[in-house]
Amino acid sequence: MSIASPEIGKSLTVEGVNINFHDEGEGEPILLIHGSGPGVTAWANWRTIIPELAKNNRVIAPDMAGFGYTQAPADFSATSESWVRQVIGLLDALDLEKVTIIGNSFGGAIALKTASLNPSRVNKLVLMGSVGVSFPITNGLEKVWGYEPSPEAMSELLHIFAYDQSIISDDLVEMRYRASIRADVQERFSSLFPTPRQEGVERLSLSNKELLKIEQPTIIIHGKDDQVIPFAVSKILAQRLPNAELYPIDQCGHWVQIEKGKEFLDIVKPFLSQHKARK
Repeated sequence: MSIASPEIGKSLTVEGVNINFHDEGEGEPILLIHGSGPGVTAWANWRTIIPELAKNNRVIAPDMAGFGYTQAPADFSATSESWVRQVIGLLDALDLEKVTIIGNSFGGAIALKTASLNPSRVNKLVLMGSVGVSFPITNGLEKVWGYEPSPEAMSELLHIFAYDQSIISDDLVEMRYRASIRADVQERFSSLFPTPRQEGVERLSLSNKELLKIEQPTIIIHGKDDQVIPFAVSKILAQRLPNAELYPIDQCGHWVQIEKGKEFLDIVKPFLSQHKARK
């Protein structure tokens, strides 16, 4: 008898897309949006965070279209607007009027775009190593989006993600490598951010005008040693968002929730309790 993968949660079909998502806990809802690494799933990104946040909140963590166990339709356009439509469709299907969104990297950009296009649906924002403004693509991000499957390439990527190299075990490399070659994962992944990959950065960027209109309480968390998304991006976001506070994390790379999980939760939990949902 095969054991179901913990990465597979519940499923809902929204506008013809079958969405794999996790739904745990009770209370004010939080939507977690993962990053864009190869083989990523919501569970891989948030598995250490979901149980903690679910103690006091309802936590929903979907695989975004084209990632993990959520297939993208053949005519899917890899734009922020397309992923925002998935977010709003999922909220509608779950009958959720308003959520707080926690977005990691790519997920931060989708969180910002959701708040920009649908401000009434977003209560608060937590951005972590987030995209959201234009910047010259880093070597790290180029390697993430240009990943070609091999254990060696996956090992290199994980070492780019983490400041603390000791957390990169052979088992972790093997797990993420296997996830990246499952079924049609790589074919889907490579189609999302083709060359020239700078265009992917631009597609995930918001204008100054858009950012200035996002009034939700926002915290921005970013590892100061991030080799994928420059820390300077979060400094710019903190300047342009009207109601944002920046939390730099020392000796931390792109994986704040994994490398500095306790520190991450110590910042996020009080923020969630201080700002109750606005009607």
